[in-house]
Amino acid sequence: MTSDSETPAGRLVFEAVRAAVSLASLPADSLLAVALSGGLDSTVLLDAAVRCFGARRVVAFHIHHGLSPNANAWDAHCDAFAASLDVRYASRHVDVPRANGESLEAAAREARYRALDELCDEQGVRALMIAHHADDQAETVLLQLLRGAGVAGIAAMAPQRLDGGLPRLRPLLRLLRAQLEQYAHERDLSWIDDESNADTRYSRNALRHDVLPVLAVHFPGFRDALARTASHAASAQRLLDQLARIDMEQVESPEERGALTLDALLAFDDERAINLMRFWIRSCGLLAASTARIADMLRQLRDAAAARDGHALRVDHAGHCLRVYRNTLYWEPGDSGDAPDVDDGSPVLRAAAELLWPADDVVGEGVLRAAPLVARARAGGERMRVAGEAPSRTLKNLFQERGVPAWKRDVPLLFVGESLLFVPHVGVNREAAPSAAHGPLRRIVWRPDLLLA
Repeated sequence: MTSDSETPAGRLVFEAVRAAVSLASLPADSLLAVALSGGLDSTVLLDAAVRCFGARRVVAFHIHHGLSPNANAWDAHCDAFAASLDVRYASRHVDVPRANGESLEAAAREARYRALDELCDEQGVRALMIAHHADDQAETVLLQLLRGAGVAGIAAMAPQRLDGGLPRLRPLLRLLRAQLEQYAHERDLSWIDDESNADTRYSRNALRHDVLPVLAVHFPGFRDALARTASHAASAQRLLDQLARIDMEQVESPEERGALTLDALLAFDDERAINLMRFWIRSCGLLAASTARIADMLRQLRDAAAARDGHALRVDHAGHCLRVYRNTLYWEPGDSGDAPDVDDGSPVLRAAAELLWPADDVVGEGVLRAAPLVARARAGGERMRVAGEAPSRTLKNLFQERGVPAWKRDVPLLFVGESLLFVPHVGVNREAAPSAAHGPLRRIVWRPDLLLA
């Protein structure tokens, strides 16, 4: 705990840490996690958190990326430091996959936050503290400006995330690295220097080593100025999000939650439509797209609407496809999307096929054993009866009636012998399965077989 003899650096750090936790309005004695890399900033944050709240309330998490030959040594160092503070410690190894031109830094960041969220959930943590400081914020704002980012990018890192999910707190965001170094020296703390931080092939390191020292000479208050810029951008982004929520209420499809009505979207001018699409993409849990990419999506949508050819439109992004059907715009998983889980305790017959879809219909086991089950491609002209004494109808008519988009109709059909038994998106053919009296019931479930992808 603190004492009256704390130094100015100590008081600054303690006040920042206490204020961040107080702002989160957490229950008393709730568990706090510190993301511990072993570097200067996270070392200071863990030490200060323990001194402010006691070791019992603090847990340290380390993410092992495996990107450095020294990664094992860093893990051991963090473990030993946490033990010296009597703090519970956990580490997790992660792979850093890269896709769609994503930078190594961005991929590592995504993997790190996913792993940290998992650890917090497992350990019952109520808030995660991250040790970014004012120098990190200045670098981020400059990088985003140089990349031509919009206001969301220029807003950089928020001091806290309290609007949903696990609170993420950045108590040190207004403190300079030099102030953290002073605290660390006063406390005789030791930390790790990541050798990759000296590699100026990385944009952030080039700014840190070659640009910021020059700015500090000519513009000594540049860090505070850039922090204000980030704050202004964050305010502007909140207003843009509020506008997008208002627009979303007008444009969201009444039939399908999370989908948009195409003609309502296209009634907006480009700037407003792009803002709405950016918000929509984020609300669907997809990776953000650049303004140029969203503008191209909007152009394709306008062209398809003018040509009345929306069914043919397909725009791939972040493992999903943007599609249009019956004036409805929505995202569907791409070819590599995960299969939906179906598990309600019912007996299930699984068939290896390109597309599988849950069906409410059940089939007597005797029907399934009457002849071999075979999956075949559509040949055209197939007919089936879907209910009661209704007449048989063509698959084309049934697909149209159920609003199945054209690109989802090229599906394998399940036959029992030569009789059509089951059609994805439609269900069981009652002519082949006339009643449920043919032994125990089985429910056919069609879904993507990832082993065949």
